[in-house]
Amino acid sequence: MIELKDMSLEELWKLFPIILKEHNPDYPAWYEDEQANLMGILKDYNISRVNHIGSTSVSGLMAKPIVDILLELESGYEMKAVIKTLQSNGWIVMARDDLAQTIDLNKGYTSKGFAEKVYHLHIKPAGDWGELYFRDYLREHAGAAKEYELLKLRLKEKFEHNRDAYTAAKSGFIQEYTQAARNEFGNRYDLRK
Repeated sequence: MIELKDMSLEELWKLFPIILKEHNPDYPAWYEDEQANLMGILKDYNISRVNHIGSTSVSGLMAKPIVDILLELESGYEMKAVIKTLQSNGWIVMARDDLAQTIDLNKGYTSKGFAEKVYHLHIKPAGDWGELYFRDYLREHAGAAKEYELLKLRLKEKFEHNRDAYTAAKSGFIQEYTQAARNEFGNRYDLRK
């Protein structure tokens, strides 16, 4: 059987297309379970904050059935050690940026497609991250959430088998509403204040 690491990007996109589903009321429980797992797995590291982010964190919003988690570690954390620990617990590294100290991982991607529960884990140094503001804005502004849902539905039709293009096409909307959220909410997530 071919392994995920041996597949081309096109093969991966075909196996893992963009899928949008109605909001699942179990997403918060999925997040809580995995957050507890991560707290145990990474107990030897200085975790600053963990949050459920992305569309699955917004009640009623259609989403890819993937629970996104933002986990913030104290700046200067040992990336290689964190990666090794998470890989030994079933996480797969999707991307890493050593300079920015960010790691993106997933769990629930199999050689047969998506597992029942799928997660994306975004590890960053403690900061003032836009993902938290964008999430809060969608939670508090139903009109913006609906607009985002309609955008995602249009983009899914165009980029069903091209995750990078799908993500890039949403970026202008996300940036616009993240800035609106920062204007409205101030620096509510700035750990440096």
